[in-house]
Amino acid sequence: MTTPDASRQADEHADLWLAPAELASWMSVVRLITRLPWALDAQLQRDAELSMVEYMAMAMLAEAPEWTLRMSVLAERTSSSLSRLSHLVKRLESRGYLRREPDPSDGRFTNAILLADGMRKLESAAPEHVAYVRHLVVDNLSNERLRRLGQDAERILQRIDSPVR
Repeated sequence: MTTPDASRQADEHADLWLAPAELASWMSVVRLITRLPWALDAQLQRDAELSMVEYMAMAMLAEAPEWTLRMSVLAERTSSSLSRLSHLVKRLESRGYLRREPDPSDGRFTNAILLADGMRKLESAAPEHVAYVRHLVVDNLSNERLRRLGQDAERILQRIDSPVR
């Protein structure tokens, strides 16, 4: 038999634990956020000799005006630290895909610039990568479910990016 105090304590801490259905859903999300980046990275390494973050950095630069972004902006868009991005850009520079130079509008900043060889590399990697993304995610969901997944991801990202209150 449970004492009133033990019962009250259990009720007070009930919100600390996930219900079985919540736990099952959460574990699916954990497996997805762990395995999807690994699968995408493995495909890019195998087919294009690029890591996922290298591909993302080059894709972000390809979409930017004059194929140029400040390193700090590129770090934010690729969810990388400046230190990690600096190492990544150095690798891509050594392969002739990018270059760095001081920002002409403010020399305190450094710009990353996608070069023509980098754009060619990105364009050659994109078809197989997009096909794989379609295979794993896009074609696996209805248009409505994909739209909802995107909305749900954005809602979670907003929570991550907002300061704790």
